[in-house]
Amino acid sequence: MLIDSISSSENIVAFTGAGVSTESGIPDFRSSEGIFQMDGEGFPPEVILSRTFFDQYPEKFFEFYKKFMVYRDVKPNRCHIALAKLEEAGKIRAVVTQNIDNLHTEAGSKNVVELHGNANKNYCMKCNKKYGAEYVLNSPSVPKCDSCNGTVRPDVVLYEEMLDEEKLYRAKWYIRDADMVIVIGTSLVVYPAAKLIKYFEGDKLVIINMTDTPFDSTAMLQIRQKAGYVMWKVAEALT
Repeated sequence: MLIDSISSSENIVAFTGAGVSTESGIPDFRSSEGIFQMDGEGFPPEVILSRTFFDQYPEKFFEFYKKFMVYRDVKPNRCHIALAKLEEAGKIRAVVTQNIDNLHTEAGSKNVVELHGNANKNYCMKCNKKYGAEYVLNSPSVPKCDSCNGTVRPDVVLYEEMLDEEKLYRAKWYIRDADMVIVIGTSLVVYPAAKLIKYFEGDKLVIINMTDTPFDSTAMLQIRQKAGYVMWKVAEALT
């Protein structure tokens, strides 16, 4: 049914979350082995990853961030590659992702909306000079700009910060205009990103996730299997 539905669609949006990248070795957030279970030296991870904590305790923020949020040796898995192949074949119009790992782009997807930013990108808060991930990872403590000595921060959305309005607009437009939306590897509980699914006006909503989501009752199809296996089979059949 999934392959037939994709085959008959021409304007598909993939909406992806952490479950897409677990097969690459990146932990998700809410499972028993997820980010929210990591040791934050007495602070919950969702507190450490907030703007307030970043401003008040930058040393502790970067210690946690560099240890648990940036993965330099990971590679795209079968799901990332399959989505890129489907885009090349003219099926996937855009990937809207909650992930910050850059793996969709590394796999070859061209039209990616990174709602929560990109951990490979960093910038000086004072002069806006751009830096890659290695600069932050190789800094002994809080990374400082080599031009103005301002603090270099990740270009990601922290808790208490607003999503980028331009990215939100693009995501809404793609989803509203789609004839099919495939939700992959997300529990759809992180707002405001999750509510973007409400903008979909079609009847081809597919959810590929290992656990239940609040949108299951409105989905045409629910698949409780690993994203890499499912999407690779689709790409094999259609590309």
